[in-house]
Amino acid sequence: MSQLLVIFGATGQQGGSVANIVAASPELSKRFRVRGVTRDPSKPAADMLRIKGIEVVQADLDDEQSIRTAVEGAHTVFGMTRTIYDEEAKEREVRQGRALADAAVAAGAQHFIWSTQCHAETVSGGQYPVGSYDSKAEVEQYIRSLPIKSSFFAAATFMQNLSGMMTPRPVGDGTYAIANIVSGAAKFPWIDVVEDSGKFVGAILATPEKYYGKVLYAASCIHSLDEVAAMIGKSTGKTVNYTVMPEEKYRGFLPPVAADTIVNMFLYIQDFGYYGAETEERVKWSGEQALGDLTSMEEFVSRAIKLE
Repeated sequence: MSQLLVIFGATGQQGGSVANIVAASPELSKRFRVRGVTRDPSKPAADMLRIKGIEVVQADLDDEQSIRTAVEGAHTVFGMTRTIYDEEAKEREVRQGRALADAAVAAGAQHFIWSTQCHAETVSGGQYPVGSYDSKAEVEQYIRSLPIKSSFFAAATFMQNLSGMMTPRPVGDGTYAIANIVSGAAKFPWIDVVEDSGKFVGAILATPEKYYGKVLYAASCIHSLDEVAAMIGKSTGKTVNYTVMPEEKYRGFLPPVAADTIVNMFLYIQDFGYYGAETEERVKWSGEQALGDLTSMEEFVSRAIKLE
């Protein structure tokens, strides 16, 4: 008899990727039946899950009863929170993550897989608190104290950001620039979060006992913004440069309530490494665990980045 896998955020990038790999895998789809949890089951993305035979249910992480109902009967739970930049961003994510973990334990689930991050404030010795990272890390520590087997997935910088907040902008002279506050040589690990998140979580689902208590540091490659700009330029045939922007000017483009968190995030990555001092080793080992080939930056850029 198949086991129930409950995936939170199933209509989003990470959760959707996990749902898709389970549905596409002969082995995993035989082992697990999937229940996808979303705040809005009327989304087109929810319909796509149903087409694949996935049950879709509604739950709100601020509604504990809806969480308990969503995890009823679960053997394994994939849990995550969504960052909303406001005055209670960190507190909300900690509260929601703990509630989700408590519900999984109360339901008798055997395995909890949590979408985590490194604790930036701790790694940086208090220099760079990053609420959107630290909240997830604090929930991880809480999960480790609970009577449930647990594993952890820590996504790298989303390649999708290169067609969003980090997209190259026209300078006005026919060239383009990616602008940020960090050195162009600062190294970032990257993941195609839509295509590849499921390949890491799928590895945990395939052999869970191998990953109990472990973190998969999910990235396919490590590149600086100088290197990324050059790759985009080569792919698009445009001149694309990376430009260091003064912090004060950069803050002016950010919502005030999010500015400290985002600035600290980039400075933390530059000064201490996305996954700390062992970033390269952690990315190498984790990439070797993934199910299937991971998306390179060159592949993502050629597919997703178009400049007019």
